[in-house]
Amino acid sequence: MLANPYYVGPPSDHFDGTRFFNPGEPTTDRGLLQVLRWKASSTVARWPESVPVTLARPEARVARLTVTMVGHASLLIQVPGLNLLTDPVWSERASPVAFAGPKRVTEPGIAFADLPPIDAVLLSHNHYDHLDVATLRRLQAVHQPLMAMPLGNDAIVGQAVPGARMVAGDWGDRIGLGAGSATTLTRANHWSARGTRDRRMALWCGHWIDTPAGSIWFAGDTGYGTGAIFRDIRARHGRPDVALLPIGAYAPRWFMAAQHTDPAEAVRIMVEVGARRALGIHWGTFQLTDEARDAPAEGLRVALAATEFAVDRFQAADPGGVYRF
Repeated sequence: MLANPYYVGPPSDHFDGTRFFNPGEPTTDRGLLQVLRWKASSTVARWPESVPVTLARPEARVARLTVTMVGHASLLIQVPGLNLLTDPVWSERASPVAFAGPKRVTEPGIAFADLPPIDAVLLSHNHYDHLDVATLRRLQAVHQPLMAMPLGNDAIVGQAVPGARMVAGDWGDRIGLGAGSATTLTRANHWSARGTRDRRMALWCGHWIDTPAGSIWFAGDTGYGTGAIFRDIRARHGRPDVALLPIGAYAPRWFMAAQHTDPAEAVRIMVEVGARRALGIHWGTFQLTDEARDAPAEGLRVALAATEFAVDRFQAADPGGVYRF
């Protein structure tokens, strides 16, 4: 068996020949003792069994930039001539098995049958709440989309989704999506694993999406870290018209800070990249950490209240919510 079952390539400033890493940033690795400390000391908020959702029914094609929240990190991004999905998960659980693991408390904000034609799928990394092979198989069967992803994830998708059209890239690589649009893979302070022996063997990323209707930055999963990567993203790409920023799965901070931002850090990222508008994602669908379900949205309101920004500049996106720009 290869040391890395997903990717073989030369070492780089973020790949040591076997594992990827976040250069210049705090480590995201957590050992068994730290996990046990978390579980032994944590006070886990009680989430509701379910939360009602008003489903959206998207148009097949749109005339201006429109984002519809499906849930967690799954969003439908529509611009003229192009429909994209980010990290699509329509499964009941974010888990390698169907009978255990984090269960949805909100149904997907778009019924799968009501999806418009999907031209491309953008994947950020291989954690089960982001890379759901059951959903990718359904998309392949109905839509045959292009699937764009960071290095190594193509080995997972290719094995699970026969016939998938895939393009894998490194940080900074640009992938054409059609209709005059492209995504550039951006850095994120995160990690990857599908099991217990493959930590950081596939790359993780965000997606900077350039379209004739505007620019959208889907940050993927990320910690704030030193903040250097966000200042670099602005220097490389400019100001996004819309930033899709994670605001949930952040407690306890001593365990989660290196890998997940909290709402105040998300506001800081919005400021540092100069986003004209932002939507808060990665909250309220799967209970992955200790905070209450509504804590990210409330934390975002508090963080924004401490700034001069209008409240609608950065909204917590609700499943089924439709946001037009």
